Formats: sequence, structure tokens, C-alpha cells
Amino acid sequence: MVEDEEKIGRAIKTGLSQEGWAVDLARDGESGLDLGLSEDYDVLVLDWMLPGISGKELCLKLRKAGKEIAVLMLTARGEVADRVEGLDSGADDYLTKPFAFEELVARIRALARRPRESLGEVLKVKDLSLDTVKKEVRRGNKSMKLSKREFSLLEYLMRNKGKTLEKGKIIEKVWDFDADVLPNTVEAHIASLRKKIDRGLKAKRSFIQTIRGFGYRLGGEEDV
Repeated sequence: MVEDEEKIGRAIKTGLSQEGWAVDLARDGESGLDLGLSEDYDVLVLDWMLPGISGKELCLKLRKAGKEIAVLMLTARGEVADRVEGLDSGADDYLTKPFAFEELVARIRALARRPRESLGEVLKVKDLSLDTVKKEVRRGNKSMKLSKREFSLLEYLMRNKGKTLEKGKIIEKVWDFDADVLPNTVEAHIASLRKKIDRGLKAKRSFIQTIRGFGYRLGGEEDV
């Protein structure tokens, strides 16, 4: 998220974090551009009026650099011509200030579902299902309660089913950029998640596999 008004930025970041999103916050266009070019984000929430590089310029630069990140533009400029200008700069959606936080969350969720690798609102791998809207996880007929971080971790693993994910990449996607997270924190969350997913089920191995020296993988050639 790129927002120069500190109170607004922090409030939105806190709210989105409580919804299970890992959020990095930049307060000017240049910092936002640096993050956008160097990191791989799912959604960019971008204020139009920014010091230095404007939101429109930032979006244009990201598109010219080949970045396909979904962009939601925030602005107090609500005229049709302004909305068209924002969309023509490469934004995918447009939200006029002031707005309801619930609408912002809904629009971000919709944008996050657009990439081709996304699996939709309900992710399924064998008998494991995760509802990204209702925040429900089930394996077979059994439902389970996960912490917000465990839910985000499982969602990331399921969206990348069969792929081996390094701990560093997991931290980058599931935790905030400025969070002080060590590799053993990932190990602890994986261990907790395994217990909940595999509890009461007879399986040869955990659904979440450890690929020694590389990272973790959910499912694969032989799904449990």
C-alpha cells in the first residue's frame, strides 16, 4: 500500500492485517515504486496524490516495467474523467474517498482472485478445502479452527500446491515486509498447522511435506 497520510495508512494496514493480509506500507511514490519493482505483490493499493511520484506516474512506470500486479487506485477525485484517467494509467480498479473499509476489503479480495494461478474463493486440494471469504477450513467432513497467520500460511501453500516453497519466500508472502520473522517462526507455524490438518486422520505422511534443504510443499506427486 502506498499512502502518504500516516494515520490513514496505519489504520488501513491494521485493518487489512486483521483480515489476514500481509501488508507493506510506503509513504511516498519513490518508496512505493522501489517496492513495486523489487517485490512480487498480489495487490497494490495506491493513493493518487503522493509526494514525488504521483500514483498515476507510479502505476505507469510499473506497467512499463512489465509488472502485472493488480492495482486499486484510491483518490478523492471522483469525476468520470478522473476515473477514466486512473484506469488508463494501468489501474485495475478505482475507489473514491471516503469509502467504507468493508468495500475496500471486498475490492482487494476480488482483485486478488484475478491472477490465472488463483483458484477462486474456495481452494481445494484433495479433501482439504479453504474458503477465502468465510474463512473456513475443512478436511473431509471435519472443520478446524486456525489462527489468522495459520490461515494465511495454508492459503499460500494451497495456491501453490505441488510447488516447493522456500522459508524466505513464505516469510515474504505471509508476513509483513518490516516484520522481524526468523526461519524457526515458519517452522513453528508449519508444525502447528500440520497438527490441525492431520489430527485424527490416518496417513502415511503429513499433507505438508518438508523438502530438506529447500522448504515446504503441500501435496505433490502423491497427495495424501
